[in-house]
Amino acid sequence: EEVERETAYPDGKVEKVLKNGCHLTFFPNGTWKKVGSDGKTVTITFFNGDVKQIMPDQTVIYYYADAKTTHTTYADGLEVLQFSNGQIEKHYPDGKKEIIFPDQTIKNLFTDGQEESILPDGTILRVQRDGSKTIEFNNGQRELHTSEFKRREYPDGTVKTVYVNGQQETKYVSGRVRVKDKDGNVIMDTKL
Repeated sequence: EEVERETAYPDGKVEKVLKNGCHLTFFPNGTWKKVGSDGKTVTITFFNGDVKQIMPDQTVIYYYADAKTTHTTYADGLEVLQFSNGQIEKHYPDGKKEIIFPDQTIKNLFTDGQEESILPDGTILRVQRDGSKTIEFNNGQRELHTSEFKRREYPDGTVKTVYVNGQQETKYVSGRVRVKDKDGNVIMDTKL
C-alpha cells in the first residue's frame, strides 16, 4: 500500500498513514500496531511474536507465540483458549468451565463445585461437591462411589455393593441377597 504520510518521533516511534486509510505505528522495540481503515479493527504484533487483535464487535483475540496458544474474549464475556495440543477451554461469564481434551473427553466444571466428564466411549462421570461419584457406562451399568461404599447397578436390576470394611452385598432381581465378608466368604445367601 502507498504511504500518504509518515511521521517520525524523537522516541523512535514511526507512524504511517496509508492511502487506503490504515494507520501503522512502529515502536523502537520491534512492536507494531495496525489500525484498519474502518478505525475499529486493531492488530498489535509484539516484539516477542505475540499478536493481539481487536475486532469491530470488541472480540479480542490474543495469540501467545511461545505457548502457541490463542485466547479469545468475546463481548459477552465468554473466553475460549485453544492450546497447541488441541485442548480447548471455554470459560463462561457465569463461572462454568468446559474443557475439551485432545482425546475428545469433555469436562464441565460447574460453579457449585460439581464436575461432569463425558468420555469418548460415552461413559459419563459426575463428581458431587461431597466427593461422591456417579459413573454411567455405555453398556447400561451404573456405579455410585461414596465414602461408605461402592455400588454397581446392572441393567438386569442386580445391585452389588462393596462397603469400606470389605463386606460385599449382592441383591438380585429375583429377591435373592448374598453377603460376603471382606475375605470373600459367604456369610448369608437367601436362595429362593
